[in-house]
Amino acid sequence: MGPRAFAGEWPVIGCRHTGPVDDIRVGGLIRALRVRHGWRQQDLAVEARVGRSLVSLAERGRLGELQLVDIRSIAGALGIRLSFDPWWRSGDVDRVLSARHSVMHERLASIFGSLPGWEVVPEVTFSVFGERGSIDAVAWHAARRALLVVELKTEITDPGALIAQVDRYQRLAPGISRERGWDPASVSVWVIVADSTMNRRRLARHRTMLRNRFPLEGRTIRSWLRGSAGSAGLSGSSAPSGAVAALGAVAALSFMANDAPGSIAWKAAPTKRVSRRAGGSKRPEIMANVRAGQH
Repeated sequence: MGPRAFAGEWPVIGCRHTGPVDDIRVGGLIRALRVRHGWRQQDLAVEARVGRSLVSLAERGRLGELQLVDIRSIAGALGIRLSFDPWWRSGDVDRVLSARHSVMHERLASIFGSLPGWEVVPEVTFSVFGERGSIDAVAWHAARRALLVVELKTEITDPGALIAQVDRYQRLAPGISRERGWDPASVSVWVIVADSTMNRRRLARHRTMLRNRFPLEGRTIRSWLRGSAGSAGLSGSSAPSGAVAALGAVAALSFMANDAPGSIAWKAAPTKRVSRRAGGSKRPEIMANVRAGQH
């Protein structure tokens, strides 16, 4: 496996680090922890599922010649977590991301608007025994006493963190819902990811782990939302007893694609890649500060 272009992994091509110091620092940490483990570069490469040449580049601080996914794999094999703080010189990054997130919220409302019996509350904030946060949406079906926690993702960066986040929401959801006068017999979760090549590639790398946690896909969750008991057995968990909760709790992950208006298959504003124009004209830049911390 040879070196590949780091820029190709970013949502907008034309990225660079703020300077070589951070890259060298990260590379030095990778090498130091590898030596502490008593590993050769080849041992780390096997653990990270990358080529040894990529480990060598990383240790020398030449992160600009690697794909982000490979850097994360190498670092993750050593228990290092890398966080990247994007800066866009043309505007507010949070505002751009929020716009895509809002589009997903609007489509979600449209989906539930076509399903009788469901009540949807967006952006549910909570503070429970010191745990604070905000759930993208909570849906309630009174007749079934079914509570559904919905998490919307425009980009997937860390599938493990996603599972931990959803687990936390599912654990806290019954108490949060009772504040609204709801008494759920089952609590389900649904992760909806904006459809893009990059998101599909990232999820494919962790398909087994994600499907173990979220067995249902788009078509099956739609059957469950409409009240088809035939989908309950796919959830991987036993359904609560009683006629009201006969469908049981489910866990689903699906993509929003723009195939059919009003359906789950809908695509939020896609990530665009910009090709270099003839004549060397400038392209938008995204810069990233790299912070490395060991778990």
